[in-house]
Amino acid sequence: MSYRTQVAQTPVTAALAAEAATLQEVISGLTETDLDQASPCPPWTVGELSCHVLIGANRIRQAMAEPEDAAARSSITTVQYFRADQRFSPAANADRIQTARAFAARLGGPSAIAAELGQRWAHAIELLTTAPSSQTFRTRHGDLMLLTDFARTRVVEVAVHGLDLAFGLKRQPWMTGAAADVLIELLLPGGHSDEFCERLNCDRVGLIARLTGRVRLRAADQQLLTESGVTWLTLG
Repeated sequence: MSYRTQVAQTPVTAALAAEAATLQEVISGLTETDLDQASPCPPWTVGELSCHVLIGANRIRQAMAEPEDAAARSSITTVQYFRADQRFSPAANADRIQTARAFAARLGGPSAIAAELGQRWAHAIELLTTAPSSQTFRTRHGDLMLLTDFARTRVVEVAVHGLDLAFGLKRQPWMTGAAADVLIELLLPGGHSDEFCERLNCDRVGLIARLTGRVRLRAADQQLLTESGVTWLTLG
């Protein structure tokens, strides 16, 4: 099943489909030299970071395999998922790094990585289009979440790491409008970006890069954004 042609049921699923399809096209056009370039997420190369992104698609399948009853318990939000705790501990980071490195070594070149990315994301998106919106599960970090909220974390992962890959490849970011919509709604009060883009003299993708730590902010701009109620996520 192609996630490019599949009709998505929600804006979040549509964003995942668009962003994953775009990333697959980009990776399929890379060379092995491109994959060996350093990424902005050391110590990963571009190829290793690409494999980290595709591993993230499997989190949806794993979540669907272990649903939980949320009765009498509260689930966390997408924003709460991106918090600084044991998920960014030295042990967790070391495991994350080694897993992606081993996978990249096994897959090899860009065509294999692109094919694996396509297969995993197509399956993940198919699962999301058939799952009940009220389904809950426990993440690998121990959080109870609604599947719909967890799906937003996947948009964050594939879109923000897409920025990292673009910067590593020294290319213009390819973030899709659908993914940018999800991120803007998550990060900005009221989901309004025009005034912030004007203040920082950038477009929406540039604003997202600044709000996610991919482009450094001046202290005055960071203070302004914080006072305006911007949501700051803890990201790798």
